[in-house]
Amino acid sequence: MSLKNVIGLDHAVIMVKDLDRAAENWKRLGFTVSPRGTHSAHMGSGNYTIMLDPDYVELLGVLTPTEHNAPARAFLEQRGEGIERIAFTAVDSADGAEEIRARGYAPIGPTDFERPVTMPDRTLSAAKFRTFQWPTAEAPGGLRIFACQHKTRETVWIPELMTHANGAKRLRQVLIVTPEPAKDAAHLSKMIDVPARAEADGAVAVPSGSDRADFVFLTTDQLGARYPGVSLATLPERGGAGLVIAADLAAAEKALGSTGVHSAGAICVPPAAGNGTLLAFVKA
Repeated sequence: MSLKNVIGLDHAVIMVKDLDRAAENWKRLGFTVSPRGTHSAHMGSGNYTIMLDPDYVELLGVLTPTEHNAPARAFLEQRGEGIERIAFTAVDSADGAEEIRARGYAPIGPTDFERPVTMPDRTLSAAKFRTFQWPTAEAPGGLRIFACQHKTRETVWIPELMTHANGAKRLRQVLIVTPEPAKDAAHLSKMIDVPARAEADGAVAVPSGSDRADFVFLTTDQLGARYPGVSLATLPERGGAGLVIAADLAAAEKALGSTGVHSAGAICVPPAAGNGTLLAFVKA
């Protein structure tokens, strides 16, 4: 029986070394980027968001080293920039934490936090969340997962931030490279209680729930075969590799210019140009 309080992918977290430079890079790629958010002193981090519907991308950077952000700093030191974790949408984080506890996973949290938000009319509000995590050691394909309950959706999904020059609409897939796609997919499948399915090229997909994006586990060779002509040089052997984004392809082509690589019906941004993340724009 699937989890009742985890209803699909909410957002992808991309760790970056220089937060402001990363935001400027994503603006150059045609994304509308939110004003910078600053987390609590305990968290020691800041972010920019790229709001889609019903999901989004978060650019996350360490502003001050703290015990809380030690895993994120270790990720940057060992891997460099790229997809570090994925959030699911939680209906109720307290109930969700108990659901995974009943399945044998000791939850971290739930934890409440908030960050200030500058609204389009320049007034200051707050984005408030309640999150819980699966144990840190449970990282299928090297990707940490957690769940996020949005208590103030109106300060996160702001209409003015949801239209992008590159035509981006929503996330379709999270791509995870691994030498053992079946094993890592089975790991995630068990954690979120959703069956995996084999794909024609040997990759293995795990739906995140509802109509949200799928996780696709595949080898680096399989990823290269899906997107021929796109350099994958900066990707790890195992870890979050890319995002498939439903978009208006004409708008994507125009916005990306010479950065975009046409490949197998998609327009791609190589990981070296996407802060360690392959971005594959496909027809919405």
